[in-house]
Amino acid sequence: MQANSSLVISSQTAIHEQLAATVARHAASTYRKPIMPYNQAAFDASMAAWKAAGSAPLILDAGCGVGLSTLNLAQSFPDHFVIGVDQSADRIARKVAWHGPLPQNCIRLRADLIDYWRLLLAAGVRPARHYVLYPNPWPKKPQLGRRWHGHPVFPAVVALGGHFECRSNWRTYIEECAAALNQLSGIPVAPEPCAGLPTPLTPFEKKYLDSGHALWRCRVQLP
Repeated sequence: MQANSSLVISSQTAIHEQLAATVARHAASTYRKPIMPYNQAAFDASMAAWKAAGSAPLILDAGCGVGLSTLNLAQSFPDHFVIGVDQSADRIARKVAWHGPLPQNCIRLRADLIDYWRLLLAAGVRPARHYVLYPNPWPKKPQLGRRWHGHPVFPAVVALGGHFECRSNWRTYIEECAAALNQLSGIPVAPEPCAGLPTPLTPFEKKYLDSGHALWRCRVQLP
């Protein structure tokens, strides 16, 4: 990726006024979208790979793209098992540049996160760490419901527990995510700059840094 990334442009410059009501509505209902068979099969395969590796503490790399973040997380946490999930078969199939031997404590798979998150919750599987790195910000104001914290699945994401971290180059996204996490968990969560990051975890993180963007994150240890 060349370092020419544009900043996120949006007419929305603060937390959406409908965020709290949207999160409350989703928390008070059960999301009943049927699980697609290919997502069930991907989930089953990932659980089998995790158990074959000894059921080490689990890290979920949600929306892993080409999977560089999955490899980096596996290297950073060698005593964990990392599952990278992305809905794009093309991205999952791409070979990523990697120096040294490939980490053996990770897999990448194609699945829809909406189903995968719910399958984890239903199976009683709780990640030790959970990363949502640079999701599509859907910056238009009417697109709140497309952002993960504005989606009906987000209460299930929070219910998974563990160390949760979301990063974005749009501060408003992180402010909203932090507010939704606080609303659902009761734990104070504050947006913070991603200052002094080591090696970028994802290609987008590198591109944004090289383009001079300010990066933001929210982190919380969920029960």
